[in-house]
Amino acid sequence: MAYQYKAADERDTEALAAQLAALAGPGAVIALDGDLGAGKTRFSQAVAKSIGVQGVVNSPTFTLIKEYEGREFPLYHMDVYRISLEEAEDLGLDDYFYGEGLTLIEWASLVEELLPPNRLEIYIEHSGGDERVFRLKPAGQPYESWCANLKENGWLV
Repeated sequence: MAYQYKAADERDTEALAAQLAALAGPGAVIALDGDLGAGKTRFSQAVAKSIGVQGVVNSPTFTLIKEYEGREFPLYHMDVYRISLEEAEDLGLDDYFYGEGLTLIEWASLVEELLPPNRLEIYIEHSGGDERVFRLKPAGQPYESWCANLKENGWLV
């Protein structure tokens, strides 16, 4: 089952990020995709802020993985746009996916074969101006529960 969220502006993006961050914990994996400039990094920044990461959070395009300390657990922020699947295999991603933090992967579909079976996939697309449409696809628990809960509370359709 897939869900949808419409963001009129960055505040709405931040609101969705805060809702998901409140549900997330160690071992959570959020796989982000969307066109260039759709808002993957902006969404990641909002999640980071929501879990208490201090300082600047920017795209790890050239460093591939950045680790940040949150209030209760770390954030592992990845951008796999510039690497091959073979290169990604050598990064030890499982240590992050099954580690002590929340993992956010930008351009996740490029390494889909390496992703854990349980994850939340989010596709972000432009909808004109500052508007964005977020398409959420939960795979396994706890992500199915997250989305069902958010739908029950009016966040998702």
